[in-house]
Amino acid sequence: MIQTGLIQSAHNDLVTDVAYDFYGLRLATCSLDQRIKVWQVDESNGNWNVEDDWKAHDATVSKLSWAHPEFGTILASASFDRTVKIWEQTSFASAADSQPNGAGAGSPQANSGGSSRWVERAVLVDARGTVRAVEFAPHHFGLKLATVSSDNHVRIYECLEQSSLATWQLSEEVDVSTLPSVSLSSSYSVAFATPTQTSATLEGASATLVAQALQQSQNPTTQGRPGMGNREADGGWCISWCKERYWGEIIAAGCGISGTIKIIQLSPSRRPTTLLTLDPSPSPAGLPTEVATSLASDGDAPTPFAITSVAWAPSCGRSYHLIATGGRDGHVRIWRVKPAEEEPDVEGEGGDLKWSANVVADFDHHKSAVGRVEWNITGTVLSSAGNDGRVRLWKATIGNVWRPAGSIGVEQSEDTQDADVNMGENAIAE
Repeated sequence: MIQTGLIQSAHNDLVTDVAYDFYGLRLATCSLDQRIKVWQVDESNGNWNVEDDWKAHDATVSKLSWAHPEFGTILASASFDRTVKIWEQTSFASAADSQPNGAGAGSPQANSGGSSRWVERAVLVDARGTVRAVEFAPHHFGLKLATVSSDNHVRIYECLEQSSLATWQLSEEVDVSTLPSVSLSSSYSVAFATPTQTSATLEGASATLVAQALQQSQNPTTQGRPGMGNREADGGWCISWCKERYWGEIIAAGCGISGTIKIIQLSPSRRPTTLLTLDPSPSPAGLPTEVATSLASDGDAPTPFAITSVAWAPSCGRSYHLIATGGRDGHVRIWRVKPAEEEPDVEGEGGDLKWSANVVADFDHHKSAVGRVEWNITGTVLSSAGNDGRVRLWKATIGNVWRPAGSIGVEQSEDTQDADVNMGENAIAE
């Protein structure tokens, strides 16, 4: 049975993100009204009450993320004003000499918690576009966070002073759009041209053809293709960390209108590399994705749609990973990602080890753009929210077949006619 709760008039404008804390007893919301609200659940009756409310940014607040509680009560917010802000909840006494939040030290909004307030600890201003997503790294990697902005860059920050939260170092800055999609074979050894380069170094028999295709695919062809859109509003920018410690720092990122997700390995000893590209419309055999996309005519290649949300599931002992994506095409896809298997005779050549992935479920029940996908704590149930005004649940059954598990109409709490859906529809077995 699906149990629901309703917060009436949570904000004065469209709510852009909702984030639970580690324990699920507090909720942070943000909105086009530039404000952040923190809610506390009353466990006796299940009602949510406002604990804090303040003006956080000078533009739309796009995303929120809670840090692990071992670092304190810390919240990060991303905004269309091109900044990411770090907030910490603290008592009035300890915050007396700290910079107050936008609501003002003595305002009712700042004092709504009664004995605490949220203090702005740091502002990250490196983005050259609107910041669309922010997410703290798993706690075993330390106090780090990742951001992605409309300039197609993923930025990794690390806190150097955890006691004050004032100093954050930009440890990585990756242009996802120019990062090679896959480890190319020897016949397609390509050094991608960066915006500051006029040409790329190429090797192989088809070097000229590959070079032309790559240069066309980076900007002109992509922007001019009918149906894909060339506005920022048509794109999608999303990130999600791999939750498992064993594989190191790995992040899934999607940018722009490519319709793909790149699995990126982060390492302190070398530049970030792409382990795998999740592409629902794979390129012809033998060609890199960028080349095949550019060479394909409009009638031969399906029109890609931006991926608006990605969620990496907790592993919970599985030998593979599950990654969910939601896009503007209305599809919710679940990918089964298999890590590379270590070979005893390979010494230090991690680049030669191949990750693989395949789609194990593809649902289009929303019939409209999907705004968010999210896993439960064990990675066994997936939820998705779409522009159809419904939150839908997906669950694996016997044989690892993913099926619909019900839905909730957010506009009508009594709307249950779609709860019992056809369990055989759009289910794809592994």
